[in-house]
This record gives sequence, structure tokens and C-alpha cells, in this order.
Amino acid sequence: MISIEFKKYLEDLLSETIISIQTLSGGDINDVYLLITKTQKCVVKRNTASKFPGMFEAEAYGLKILKNSNTFTVPEILDFGRHDDNGFLILSYIEIAQPTTNFWEVFGRKLAALHQCDMSYFGLEQHNYIGNLPQYNSKCNSAAEFYISQRLQPQFKLAIKKGYVFSGLDKLYQTIESEIPNEQPSLIHGDLWSGNYIIDKNGSPCLIDPAIAYAPREMDIGMMHLFGGFNANLFETYNEVFPLVDHWNNRLPIWQLYYLLVHLNVFGSSYYKSIQKILSRYI
Repeated sequence: MISIEFKKYLEDLLSETIISIQTLSGGDINDVYLLITKTQKCVVKRNTASKFPGMFEAEAYGLKILKNSNTFTVPEILDFGRHDDNGFLILSYIEIAQPTTNFWEVFGRKLAALHQCDMSYFGLEQHNYIGNLPQYNSKCNSAAEFYISQRLQPQFKLAIKKGYVFSGLDKLYQTIESEIPNEQPSLIHGDLWSGNYIIDKNGSPCLIDPAIAYAPREMDIGMMHLFGGFNANLFETYNEVFPLVDHWNNRLPIWQLYYLLVHLNVFGSSYYKSIQKILSRYI
């Protein structure tokens, strides 16, 4: 819960008395609260600053880049920083409503527009986080180089350090180099599962909790298929606007490997079998 001292600090930042503090669901990594004052509602995310340095600065940066893409609505950044050992991010509260009848088609068009925001390199100007794990974004010249060196290798290294065993990784990397298309880097959300979008008062999709990079766009598509929660109309519309390279659906396990490794390293061994199944397919 928010301490009295931290509450007073937030009130100073907001220049208002906080009338109510409610815990919000969905905070697997961070503590998330709804703050209510006389004039506004806002969301504060909190975590231990010394354990996760720069986490909320990175999230604020990601939200800013997404907003500047002029595609999806995202929460407004009200403030972020550190108080004692509380790292925090204060965001506008988005009232949740019912989706419009063409919600999934709108989502597909917006996602296609987001992925059409490109860059001359794969990566990002800074590293960030996915969940509570560092995510590396050193600049790379190809999709394969980026995905192997900045996504898979750090996660495999961490998993091996935790005691998990893998074989055939060199063969896996060779397969990836030949399998994945080397398209232009796309601006991706980076952690696009069903818990990271909400529906605003206009019935439109809004993105939250980004782990952005200029990366292979099929990474978002892979994550969206991993745990479900997205209607087929979304992908049909997306493909009409910005067609995916042939056989994209056959490549989904390649991209899902990264997200399963992240879940393995954050949540534990229940994801190990799924990872081994993908590895057996490509080595």
C-alpha cells in the first residue's frame, strides 16, 4: 500500500488532496493504484527504484513515442521519478467503456499504421524493460541480428543462469537467419498481449505498458497469438492495410520463443516445456 509519506509527496506533485486510493488489478510486476482527487482521477504505478532503475523513465519514453506515432491513444504522462526508494509513474486515467461494433477492424488499421512507422535501424535510443526484466535495444542492421543478439541471447543467458538447460542454440540462430524476413524496422508495442490494451470512452483501443523498439513487426503479431484475446477480424484488416510476408503464421513460434523465455525468467518453470517444443522444431 502507499505509505503516508509517499501519499503526501504525490499530493504535492498533483497540488491536490487525494480523496481515495484504490488498488487496480493487473499489476503482476508493479503496484498500480487509482488516485481520486476533487478534480481528476489518475493512475500511479510504483515499484522499488533500486531494484528496477530507470523502469518508469523507460515506460514514459515508450508512451511518448507511441503518442507521437499518431496511431493509438495512450495514457497521458503526468509525472514520473523517485521518492525515497519508490520509483513511480503517474498517468491519466482512461475510463473504460464498451467497444464499437467495428472495434477489431479499427484495432487492425491502427496496428498497421503503428508498424508503418519505420526507422533506419533495428533497436532504440535507449534500453528499456519487458515486465521486470531489462530489454536491450542496441542498434542492429538486420532483423535476425537484432532478434538474436538483443532478444533471444540475453533471455537464454538468464535462463541458463537460473539452471535451465538448452541445446542446439547455434543451429536455432542459423535457422532464424534463414527463416525470418528482413523487412524494414517497425515501431512495435513490444509486449502486446490482451492485458495491455484497454477500451476508451469512445470504444476505441488504447495501448498501455509498452516495451517498444524498432523491431520486426511480426514480434507483435506473435505475442498477440500466444495467449489469445484478439479477434480474427483484427488480423484480416491488418493484412489488407499492411500485408504480412507470406507464411507469417508458420513463423509465429519463432517470435513466441522470446516471450516464453521472458515468462520463464519472470514466472518460472511452467513455460519450459513450451520453449523446448519450439526448439525441437527449429534445431
